[in-house]
Amino acid sequence: MARILRVAACQMGPVQRADSRAHTLGRMIALLERAAGQGAELAVFPELPFTTFFPRWAIEDERELLSHFEPAMPNPNVQPLFDRAKALGVGLSLGYAELDRAAFEDGTVRRRGYNTAILVGRDGAILGKYRKVHLPGSEQVKPGQTHQQLEKRYFAYGDLGFPAFRAFGGIIGMLICNDRRWPEAWRCLGLQGAEMVLIGYNSAAYDPNGGEGESAELRTFHSTLVVQANAYMNACWAVAVAKAGVEDGAGLIGGSCIVDPNGLIVAQAKTLGDEVLVADCDLDACAQGKTKMFDFAAHRRPQHYRRIVEQVGVVPPHEEG
Repeated sequence: MARILRVAACQMGPVQRADSRAHTLGRMIALLERAAGQGAELAVFPELPFTTFFPRWAIEDERELLSHFEPAMPNPNVQPLFDRAKALGVGLSLGYAELDRAAFEDGTVRRRGYNTAILVGRDGAILGKYRKVHLPGSEQVKPGQTHQQLEKRYFAYGDLGFPAFRAFGGIIGMLICNDRRWPEAWRCLGLQGAEMVLIGYNSAAYDPNGGEGESAELRTFHSTLVVQANAYMNACWAVAVAKAGVEDGAGLIGGSCIVDPNGLIVAQAKTLGDEVLVADCDLDACAQGKTKMFDFAAHRRPQHYRRIVEQVGVVPPHEEG
C-alpha cells in the first residue's frame, strides 16, 4: 500500500508591523481550515508567520523586540491555532522566534533566541524542532539602507544540527529560509533518509545586502531552483512556503511550491497573498532516486570530497608537513 501524505502549503500574504497577534492568528486558522477542508493531513506555514519579519528593523526598544519572541511553543498567544489543528486532526509545521532565557547581550548585539521551526503531530504533540543554522545578513546596522537584514543581531546560530524525524508515515526534515540555498543542509537530511523536507521562508524581493543586482523575478527563480535541484539530488519531496507581498513597505517574494523527488513542481502559488496549495505526496516515490541514481551507500565517495585550494602557493592541509 502506497504511503500517501496529503500536504498543504499555507502561503501567507504580508504581516504588517501594526497587525495584532489576534488578527494574524485568525488568518492562520482560516488557512488551516481551508487546508483541512481539502483533506490535508499536514499544514506547512512560513518562517516567522506570527509577526512581521522584524529583523528588517533596528529595534532599540527591548519590550518591542521581546514581543516578537515566543517564550514557549505553544503559548497562550498561539494556543487557538494548536487547538484548532488538533480538533481538525491536522499536523503543523511552522516557524517562530524562540526566546532563549539564557540569551546574552554584549553591548552591541541583542541576540534573544533562535529562528526556529517545529513539527506538530495530528494529535497536537510536538514531534521535532529545528533551529536555523544559515543566518543571513549582519549583526550591525548598515547605514543608508531603508530596510536591514539583522538576523545575526537578533538570533543565535542553530545548535540542533539538521535532525530528521519519523513522522506522518515517513522521514521528515525541516529547513528555514536561507538554509534552502545550502546543499550541505539538504545532504545532512538526505543522509538520514529524509523523504520530505519542509521549508518556511521570508525572502526579500530585492537584494537585502544592498545593491541593484537582484530583482524579485531573479530571487523567485533562485528560490524555486534550489528547492527543485535539492529535492532531486536527495530524492525527496519538498514543501517550500513563503510569507509574501509588501510588508511594512518591503517586498517579499512568493513562489511557494510543492516539489516531487524528480524535482518537478506539482503545485505552485499564483499570488502574493494568503493561498493554500495541496498535493498528495507519495513517499514511496522517493525509492526510485534513493536506490538508483542517488544510492548514497553505493555511489558516494566522501573520501574524495576535499577542499579545492585555488590560491597559488597555498598548501592543502593534507600535504602540510
